[in-house]
Amino acid sequence: MKQLFAVCTGILVIGLPLAAADAAAGKAVYDKACKSCHGADGAGNPTVAKMMKVEMKPLGSKEVQAKSDDDLKAVITKGSGKMKPITSVSGDQASAVVAFLRTLK
Repeated sequence: MKQLFAVCTGILVIGLPLAAADAAAGKAVYDKACKSCHGADGAGNPTVAKMMKVEMKPLGSKEVQAKSDDDLKAVITKGSGKMKPITSVSGDQASAVVAFLRTLK
């Protein structure tokens, strides 16, 4: 409702804290569920990459950032390659993590 109000009145500032809150919530989820493998800055944990014999693309890279939100959510919730699904992350939490990932550009 606040976002609709913001668009109708032309005051876009009201919508900004909602997006920031999503990214902040996403960082909290990322820190708990993703950071150990992907690193605090999304660059990847070299020890985990070596152990799994994979190349981890930085989450702020053009290749990762070019993926759609839905594609990134699918990787989080369904896994991809050697990355298993993160079952502790719900759909809403995955959306928040994606909002955080977008800040890593």
